[in-house]
Amino acid sequence: MPELPEVETVCRGLSKALKGQKIEAVTVNRKDLRIPFPKHLSEIAGAKIESIGRRAKYILIRLSNGETMIVHLGMSGRMVVKAKGEAYSPEKHDHLLLKMQDGTKVVFNDARRFGLVDLVATGDLNQHRLFQHLGPEPLEVAFNAEYLAQKFKGKKVAVKLAIMDQTIVVGVGNIYASEALFRAGIDPKRKAQTLKKPALDKLVSSIRIVLQDAIKAGGSSLRDYVQADGELGYFQHHWAVYDKAGQKCPGCTCDIKKTGGIQKFTQGQRSTFHCPRKQK
Repeated sequence: MPELPEVETVCRGLSKALKGQKIEAVTVNRKDLRIPFPKHLSEIAGAKIESIGRRAKYILIRLSNGETMIVHLGMSGRMVVKAKGEAYSPEKHDHLLLKMQDGTKVVFNDARRFGLVDLVATGDLNQHRLFQHLGPEPLEVAFNAEYLAQKFKGKKVAVKLAIMDQTIVVGVGNIYASEALFRAGIDPKRKAQTLKKPALDKLVSSIRIVLQDAIKAGGSSLRDYVQADGELGYFQHHWAVYDKAGQKCPGCTCDIKKTGGIQKFTQGQRSTFHCPRKQK
């Protein structure tokens, strides 16, 4: 599933191509994805795209008609921009097509159909059922060591699962949780409540650095994810521990024949990767 850096990268690509553009036509090729498409989705034709942003892993397209289109890419979704004059051949899983007045097209393709599209009055966005329960954004000042200390108080769950809890902080998915904990030197199995301020400071900083580095690299492309221009992300080439079981971690001086190198185990039905010697 695309995580925060991938969604942020898509938002930036969409914004560059679409901000200020007027929607000329909307084509919906099926009734639903994870949820039904809004019945009045075609009525946004004529509206101007005022801005494109993100909340957690949701793309927010703010329109001049007072509504915001909410898009979630699900497991396999992609939103790709086709520039004016660029050839476009419809594909089987192209479920939504937005055509701009200047000829630019935006295609939402989702082979597994776990994504969603919704429309909500922009003034009601924070009260939408998808956002009511969400914690702060990890790149904003509200996410800090003091905040985590409060949220982790009495929390016996493993710290990796805690930072993937969207009610605590949004957008830290499985890949980036493993990477951030490695950079912070924290064992992903440690109970969240045991982390003191120095460790929490490191954790907050590491989460931010990992996410920012991933955004700069265009995210991580594993299976279906591409940027808005159709290009792959490149952060997978910079992973320190994720998907590297049995290998040396960065700066390793161990004899991995004895240590086994980076270890893999399962937490919350997801794969975790860590270095037992560097993460305590």
